[in-house]
Amino acid sequence: MMQFEKSRQLQELPKQFFASLVAKVKAITEQGHDVINLGQGNPDQPTPEHIVKSLQTAAENTINHKYSPFRGHQYLKEAATVFYEREYGVKLDPNSEVAILFGGKAGLVELPQCLLNPGDTILVPDPGYPDYLSGVVLAQAKTEFMPLTEENDYLPHYGEIHTETLERAKMMFLNYPNNPTGASATEEFFEETVSFANEHSICVVHDFAYGAIGFDGKKPISFLQAEGAKDVGIEIYTLSKTYNMAGWRVGFAVGNKSVIEALELLQDHLYVSLFPAIQEAAASALLDSQSCVEELVNKYEGRRNVFIDGLRSIGWDVQAPKASFFAWLKIPEGFTSDSFADYLLTHAHVAVAAGNGFGEFGEGYVRVGLLTSEERLQEAVERIRALNLFGE
Repeated sequence: MMQFEKSRQLQELPKQFFASLVAKVKAITEQGHDVINLGQGNPDQPTPEHIVKSLQTAAENTINHKYSPFRGHQYLKEAATVFYEREYGVKLDPNSEVAILFGGKAGLVELPQCLLNPGDTILVPDPGYPDYLSGVVLAQAKTEFMPLTEENDYLPHYGEIHTETLERAKMMFLNYPNNPTGASATEEFFEETVSFANEHSICVVHDFAYGAIGFDGKKPISFLQAEGAKDVGIEIYTLSKTYNMAGWRVGFAVGNKSVIEALELLQDHLYVSLFPAIQEAAASALLDSQSCVEELVNKYEGRRNVFIDGLRSIGWDVQAPKASFFAWLKIPEGFTSDSFADYLLTHAHVAVAAGNGFGEFGEGYVRVGLLTSEERLQEAVERIRALNLFGE
């Protein structure tokens, strides 16, 4: 059998960070150990029943067995605009300011290919979602990292970006609530971002994947709420986290008309849009009662409190996340991120994600997903307590 070589672009793609973690967890599990897996970001709750029923009803309608319009059904775009005005006070034109996506990740990977030419520069947060880099490689673009540090509340410091970099930069990824740090953005920061992008002609792509999940009574804000935001960029929203629809692969991009048009043009050549029944169910999720979202956020906040309070009780000095379903934990002295994650997996059978998998500035931390029950999180605390790492 002939062996055909992968294209240079595929060979240059970054290795999937979570693949090695999955393999390590599998190896420990196959030894007969019960692993509490807090290392990945896969929501553990089912999709709300009314959304599932909407899909079931729509799937039985034979009109939905045909091709969808290339750019998706108008009713889903209109639902997205209703959702944004209701939740954030942001008005959108469904005809020109909304693009339907095969999940948020698809849009994030596609956008560099829509806007960048080979050799162009994109600004990327460090630490940040690893798959941002996939689209950069496919666009043959260059990456410049923006450090996110605890001292600056995990916000990029635009004044520290070199002038030469700003002259080359055409695009920037942001993500608040933030993966992996759980940090939130402020109105002042987004206003500063709009001014910065205007000054340097940079397109802002705000990844709003965790937009529904804020704690302590503080709802995360949309980038588009900042005055002039639509002039300089777009926002990516996914239903994966808000409605536990990760496997459904549905989301949308909203904002700047020229960027939306470029995104839809590329997708014209890749897809014939989503299965219409999923589009109907997504519209139901956005338009129907949001009590399921409130219940979900309360659940995550309860988990956060149990886990963070538990870690503090054993002497681990950790910060509680302000939003998202992740906790970003500074590791004890004497470890690297990799060695500490391996130590917890081997000796406590608790899986966490090493911080350096999210970038150079993630070294010294691990990321924990609050995606199991309070009882299992408390058990994870007790297993870590038994290691006597913190001298309680």
